[in-house]
Amino acid sequence: MRIAKSAKRVIVITGTPGVGKTSISREIASSLDAELIEIGDLVKKERLYSGFDKKRQTFIADMDKLSKRVRDTIKCTSKIDIIIVGHYAYDVIPADEISLVFVLRRHPEEIKKVLEERGYEEKKVWENVAAEILDVCLNEAVETCGLNKICQINVTKKSLSEVVGRILQILQQNGNRYFEKIDWLTTLEKDGRLEEYLKRF
Repeated sequence: MRIAKSAKRVIVITGTPGVGKTSISREIASSLDAELIEIGDLVKKERLYSGFDKKRQTFIADMDKLSKRVRDTIKCTSKIDIIIVGHYAYDVIPADEISLVFVLRRHPEEIKKVLEERGYEEKKVWENVAAEILDVCLNEAVETCGLNKICQINVTKKSLSEVVGRILQILQQNGNRYFEKIDWLTTLEKDGRLEEYLKRF
């Protein structure tokens, strides 16, 4: 898949909470001098929500307001690259306007540890671990944008600079597809830990 250099590039970075989307996206945006849209922060800072889900402990985004805000930013920015972080991206921008999607993946054990350190409730920790094991973010990206726009990167045990370097390399190659094979079900089964995880779901 080739991206026209003269056009704006809308790059989506997504993944289960705990994979490192925010830090990675900020480094990428800094390196490219790109417009960075962190959807989760935008919803909270500009009150682009219709309510609060007490059960899930999260704001319910007002999709009409959010979509207008994001599209206005893309239209008005003078920058060539626009990086959008968060799973709401597919709900606020048409798939044909997205140039490339980076799906970041991380071993479920690492995600569990990160979310516990952030103080997530146990139920929410396991909900996100399950989402990672079952490829939820990847499936959502493929279903919305098609496989040709997807780059899947395993960030497990990799430094921030390694991951950022890999993404920049892909973008410098004009968006040539890069897709790491990841199968957490098989990995956990080989480690003898699959049953332990499945009991939690």
